[in-house]
Parts: sequence; C-alpha cells; structure tokens
Amino acid sequence: MTQAMRIPLTGRAASTPLTTRALLACGAVAGPLFLGVGVVEGLTRTGFDFSRNAISQLSLGSLGWIQIATFVVTGVLVTAGAVGLRRAIGPTWAPRLVGVFGASFLLAGVFTADPGAGFPGGTPDGPARLSGHGTVHMLSGTVGYLALCAAFFVLARHFATQGRPGWALAYRILPLGVLAGFAGSAATVAAFTAAAGLGLLALTAAIARLAGPAPTSRR
Repeated sequence: MTQAMRIPLTGRAASTPLTTRALLACGAVAGPLFLGVGVVEGLTRTGFDFSRNAISQLSLGSLGWIQIATFVVTGVLVTAGAVGLRRAIGPTWAPRLVGVFGASFLLAGVFTADPGAGFPGGTPDGPARLSGHGTVHMLSGTVGYLALCAAFFVLARHFATQGRPGWALAYRILPLGVLAGFAGSAATVAAFTAAAGLGLLALTAAIARLAGPAPTSRR
C-alpha cells in the first residue's frame, strides 16, 4: 500500500493570498495591454505615424474611443496592481507611487491629447497647440511617469533587501532611461514612445518578480 506524500509549498507563492495574486496579475498585464492596443491601432489607423505622432493621439477621431477605453482600463489595472503591491510588500512608498501612476492613466483617458502633426486626418502638419484638456493630459502623464520612476528607486531598495542585486541595479538604472527618453522627445516623438513603453514593461517585470517565490536564503 502506497502513501501519498505531501510536499509543502515554500516561498511567497505559497503564502500569497489568491486575491493578492489576482491584483498583482492585473498590474502586470496593464503595460502589455496598453502597448499592444497602441501598436495595433497605430499600424491600422489612417494617417498615424509613430515617428511623428504619440500614442495618446489615437484617442482622437471616430475610433478614438478605443484608445480612451484603453487608457481607462489600464488605469484601473495599474491601480489594482498598486493595491496588490501594498499587500505583497507592505505600506511602503512604492504602492502609493504606482497608484499615482494608475491615476494618471485615468486622467489621460478623460482629458484627451490635442491633434497635431497631421493626425487625425485634416489636421495641419505642425506641432499640436495646447488646449486646456491637452494641458491636463500632458501634466497627468508627466506626474504619472515621475511617480513611476520614483517607485522604481523604492523597488530597487526592496530588491536589494531581498537579496536580488541584479534586479536592484536594474531598477536604479531604469528611471534614468525613462527620463532620457522623455528628454529626447523634443527631437523625436519616437523617443517619448520608447520611454513610455520601457516604463510600462519595467513595471510589469517588477510586479511579476514580486508575485513569484521569494529567494531562498543561503546557509
């Protein structure tokens, strides 16, 4: 007669409640969802050019509701991820800053970007003129990404205390890459798009790492 053996689960994955893991999953999927929809729309919308137009401008025109909905859904998912982070690592500044990042997407969805650089069709081929809603859209994105960069520095310290020096170093360097891309947006919109995508994917990677098992201590 054989006896079934139970192998105990160890690490964070064993102790993290299902609701917390679900919240973290929401935060992890937010970036790929936003970027995926943006890329598909950018490649299929008439007149849109990634070298001249920002993804935010996809909120304009007859199909703009798709990008607006993507902003709102992404904001909700990132905010849920912030709640999951707080449950997973405690009430540090990282979850609060990620929550600010999520709120910036909600604002960016409500206050759309201004038309410019020939998009939507019929728009003058020149830089966008800032309106009231366009200013709010720009400021919300700026504040959101500054909060995200600050969150990366906090997460770097958390990774260091976890015994993950490689991750700690990466999340000390990543904010510099994001900020450099934003600085380069004065020369090309593609630099801004790349920086925004880098920040979103880095957040996905951090949440996925924190949702996994904790490193085993060496004896």
